[in-house]
Amino acid sequence: MNLWSRLVTCVLLSVVLLPAAGVAEDLLSQGLAAHKAGQHAQAVEMLGKYLQDHPEAVEALRRRAQSLASLQRQAEALAELDQGIARHSQDINLLLARGALLAELDRREEACQVYSQVISLAPQNAEAWKEKGVNLAKVGKFDEALINLNKAAEMSPQDPWVFNERGMVKFCQNNYQGAVDDFTAAIKLNPELPLSYFFRGSLYLHHLNQKEKAVADFKEGCRQGHPLCCGELEKMAGSK
Repeated sequence: MNLWSRLVTCVLLSVVLLPAAGVAEDLLSQGLAAHKAGQHAQAVEMLGKYLQDHPEAVEALRRRAQSLASLQRQAEALAELDQGIARHSQDINLLLARGALLAELDRREEACQVYSQVISLAPQNAEAWKEKGVNLAKVGKFDEALINLNKAAEMSPQDPWVFNERGMVKFCQNNYQGAVDDFTAAIKLNPELPLSYFFRGSLYLHHLNQKEKAVADFKEGCRQGHPLCCGELEKMAGSK
């Protein structure tokens, strides 16, 4: 084949291949956008088509699995994540997604094993420490949970949910003032956190004999739309 023939062949190939590549990228971008917008059925379809030709695309696989879970198709989502992890055994995001799905399925011990795997691969991953602590608390292992949440708090001191979750653990350990301190820290980091107002108010009311502070917390939590806070105010008004 002479030089001119080679050039013609390259041009023809580019005409054929570029549109195909463009279609694939459109599927990916549209699928990711659909996932982000909560249009999970569309995301599953588009990302599924993209993955047929790009099975190694980790982000597409992870997002598709999350959309499957949002559609209550957890078994399919877990199978998809397992397939991805079989190919990419050290991908932190895939492992975190698997841990979250196992927790959603109330398979807490398995979730903790996954988070331990993440920690062994990435010891500075605060999310893994936090989620492992949360799941340990859910199965009543409060001392271990506190160890993990303490590590998460060290690594991610700006995450209000770390302190909210640690406050719950301290509450379960009857460390009421420690729990109040953590809920207060969570509220300082994010004043729009009605659940922390509810828990702190409950501690003030039922364990620390500080009714005025309890009322203030319930009022703020109710203002933010939390029904439990509004319910506590109604109970207190009815008991007068």
